[in-house]
Amino acid sequence: MTAKTDNHKEIRVQAIKNGTVIDHLPASFGLLIIKLLGGIPARKIVTLGSNLKSRARGLKDLIKIEGRELTESEVNKIALLAPHATINIVRDYRVIKKIKPHLPEIIKGAVSCPNPRCITNHEIISTIFHTRIDKKIVTLSCHYCEKQFSQAEIVKYV
Repeated sequence: MTAKTDNHKEIRVQAIKNGTVIDHLPASFGLLIIKLLGGIPARKIVTLGSNLKSRARGLKDLIKIEGRELTESEVNKIALLAPHATINIVRDYRVIKKIKPHLPEIIKGAVSCPNPRCITNHEIISTIFHTRIDKKIVTLSCHYCEKQFSQAEIVKYV
């Protein structure tokens, strides 16, 4: 669909009939979120809008996944990278539920430990991180090696 605004053409993303819309992602985080969720689901239409204009944030990313609703665990994983995102569940082209991700106190297996000496990087052990958010800053502490990592460090290990 195209809309004309101030003599400029603007391309808009097609609405989805059923599925999930992940909105208000930090700019350039869309691909990371898709990777965090396990990639693009087979036979599903996934739309990624990157560096879109946002009145509140300047720029943002947006993901639309047709025919798939996220689990509570997946929503909580999103909170690692985008604690201020909004997740909308869509049915028959209508938003039936808005979800704000909640950063759980403990998150398992979502990301690798950045510490090369951590046992999780040498043995078949699922990672466990203790999470904390302070003044909008997400910090993770590895259960095994007890090292703390900022969100910026974790992003590299999604």
